[in-house]
Amino acid sequence: MEVRRFSELSRAEALRRLGSVGVGRIVFTEDALPAIRPVNHVVDGGAVIIRSHAGAALLSAVGTVVAYEADVIEEDDRIGWSVIVTGVARQVRGAEALARYHRILHPWVDRDMEYVIRIEPELVTGFALSNGQ
Repeated sequence: MEVRRFSELSRAEALRRLGSVGVGRIVFTEDALPAIRPVNHVVDGGAVIIRSHAGAALLSAVGTVVAYEADVIEEDDRIGWSVIVTGVARQVRGAEALARYHRILHPWVDRDMEYVIRIEPELVTGFALSNGQ
């Protein structure tokens, strides 16, 4: 088995890679227990933007610290990357911003996703696995 090289990503590179994929996982607290939900996202101005529907458990995360994670790891050669963003989830409220995010972030499920949540990264960590060369 070939050895993989582990390297840390800069904040800018981690956010660039996060923005290059459309789905990740939000980690939040639900009823005092950890909860994880897969969601699609966009990265806008360094912030992670997701949409949600009324009644979704993740709406309880608004105003709290959450983590957001996405990765791409190739199964066959085990090369790829992982990025974790930690920050406070806030509900986007301005009509102009809401309209913009409704235009650029399309839900992957057949539901009315009227809520928009913005995660401002306070901590960004990322790593890459590459060939050991």
